[in-house]
Amino acid sequence: MRRAFLFLQGPATPFFAHLSDRLRAQGHAVHRIHFCAGDAAYWGGRPAWWFREPLTALRDFLDDFYRRHGITDQILFGDRRPVHRPAAEHGEVCGVRTHVFEEGYFRPYWVTLEREGVNGHSLLPRDPDWFWEVGGALDEPESVVSFLSPFWKRAMHDVVYHVANAANPVLFPRYRPHGIYAPLEYAGYLKRFAWLRLFGKRERERMGAFIARKRSYFVLPLQLNSDAQIRDHSRFGDMGEVIEYVAESFARNAPHDHHLVIKNHPLDMGLMPYDRIIKQAARRLGLSGRIHFFEDGDLLALLKQARGVVTVNSTAGIVALEQGTPTLTLSDPIYNLPGLTSQVRLDEFWQAPSPPDGELFRRFRRVVIRATQINGGFYCARGIALAVDNAAHVLMAECSPLEALL
Repeated sequence: MRRAFLFLQGPATPFFAHLSDRLRAQGHAVHRIHFCAGDAAYWGGRPAWWFREPLTALRDFLDDFYRRHGITDQILFGDRRPVHRPAAEHGEVCGVRTHVFEEGYFRPYWVTLEREGVNGHSLLPRDPDWFWEVGGALDEPESVVSFLSPFWKRAMHDVVYHVANAANPVLFPRYRPHGIYAPLEYAGYLKRFAWLRLFGKRERERMGAFIARKRSYFVLPLQLNSDAQIRDHSRFGDMGEVIEYVAESFARNAPHDHHLVIKNHPLDMGLMPYDRIIKQAARRLGLSGRIHFFEDGDLLALLKQARGVVTVNSTAGIVALEQGTPTLTLSDPIYNLPGLTSQVRLDEFWQAPSPPDGELFRRFRRVVIRATQINGGFYCARGIALAVDNAAHVLMAECSPLEALL
């Protein structure tokens, strides 16, 4: 059946352009709306429409566009961007299927592709009994194809996208970016990665020495302040608030010989002074010597030896569960299920953290990979080619992988 696909904003890479070529080669109609100059730069001269009206006009614009072009499916990256919310919330009413890409729930060789929503808006059931039953009937995923995707490639694509956006005041004067102002991002990246280049080895050795002491400790892995998981799917304004909240509970309730380890996100932009925030919290709460902050280090090794992990909704929580480490979430990610995450209050978690059911996690993983994950990536040629190959048949299927399992 011939379909008509509408592409909205994608990742800052050629992925959407290559995916559109594949769908067009298979006989489907392909349309594209540009919202900023960065979108146009990565579309490579292919035909597209430009939306330059106020955001309040977007819903009516999309309604008209759906009808005029007979749109059957729309494809977007991240369902909480301001330019995507009208489409994600209204497409189904207009008979349009929404396909949402996002970073993988399991990494580094997977990306997420779900219908209607991801993360907090995922259609995955929140019933552990369902995962137990369905996951028990599935085989383990086939061997994943690996690829090398160095950070510099992701950074290069991001730079190209934001340099192109310098033309927005002329070409898209009403566009407002969904992220932090790019020059500030780059200044933070340059400062932090220059620091890591000088002191990263020392930091990794410091973490290794801490783990080797065999102390009892809990881990708080930080997330990006700009992440929709924090902005839209949690009650916290930023990770500074998370640190204060967790540290206060730890000070009141954790055994006095236990420690709290806070690990920075590898892609943190260096704009929030976490070291100072943590030191101030330690002095105020009487936790000096019991809170430890690491800019870099082996997160997997850290999680393996931890008494427990506290996260808002990070994919690090999935890694912790995979290691059998007790995990508590401060919001409601897809893995926040009885039998997997601890269902007690944070104040109680420090005293008796409950480990996940290993067999339930294995079944959960089988289901999530079958229903939502695509082997591939967004930032290198090999990863993009894999993602295009593996996503095309999912996009064209009448029944999504999750619907087939349901």
